[in-house]
Amino acid sequence: MSWDETRETLQHPALETLIVTRTRDLGDGFEVRRALPSARRRMVGPFIFLDQMGPAVFRSGHGLDVRPHPHIGLSTVTYLFDGEVLHRDSLGTVQTIRPGQVNWMTAGRGIVHSERTGPEVRAAGSRLFGMQAWVALPKQHEETGPAFIHHASDTMPFIEGEGVRLHLIAGALYGKRSPVQTHSDMFYADAALEDGAGLVLPAEHEERGLYLAEGSVEIDGVEFGAGELLVFRPGSEIDLRATTPARMMLLGGEPMDGPRYIFWNFVSSSKERLEQAKADWKAGRFAPVPQETEFIPLPEEPAPVRNP
Repeated sequence: MSWDETRETLQHPALETLIVTRTRDLGDGFEVRRALPSARRRMVGPFIFLDQMGPAVFRSGHGLDVRPHPHIGLSTVTYLFDGEVLHRDSLGTVQTIRPGQVNWMTAGRGIVHSERTGPEVRAAGSRLFGMQAWVALPKQHEETGPAFIHHASDTMPFIEGEGVRLHLIAGALYGKRSPVQTHSDMFYADAALEDGAGLVLPAEHEERGLYLAEGSVEIDGVEFGAGELLVFRPGSEIDLRATTPARMMLLGGEPMDGPRYIFWNFVSSSKERLEQAKADWKAGRFAPVPQETEFIPLPEEPAPVRNP
């Protein structure tokens, strides 16, 4: 069976939803795949946005240039498999993000940041491959103060088995807990499997997903491939086996405390709060990012999308 839109009608006893992502070229050969939000599924636990970045190869003099832009009502986590990104934000943070490191930015009532390829890496040429996720904040924390926390790779839990190496980014899984402080019950992990290796995803969280960044896996005789987000039914363990070397993100948690609305980079339980954020960005009321003079203008788009 080919990896196309007919895959989304696949019936499988373990699956609640299957999302087949499409590649979008953002220019200069940089491609992304968006898994969340989707018309088929708006959220998985607190995860409201999930993008695969690359893999991309930048020639000398080229690189990533995401100009300063705002967020409210969420936390972002940039996680890289390859390459590096220079993060700057309105708190004055300047942090280079490299593979395996965890960089958790809480927007709360408002933050602005940029993501670029650093000057030395840009001059030499580089590669970039990773994931960008947004985690919606519970209502009681939506207006918390903004923050940015960097965790070195060797401070995070690693879980290893036969042909499996799992890096726990946030939350709790397999009896381990990440030091990253979150505002809700969740899990997020990077799992690398050798060809033929098996992994069991426990049933402890109500909402669970698996995003395949590379390779393929088999579940109950059905194969799934790169660029697919599998959202599982609650209540039973998921037993999978890699049919090639595979790299995947495990994610999920408890359902959110009500629907969320999303417009551009803003997430909130209130449409009125989104309108306020839009007006604040247009009027220049967000704190600026030091050393940055550019910014991304507010897009003119339809009404906010409700995430049930």
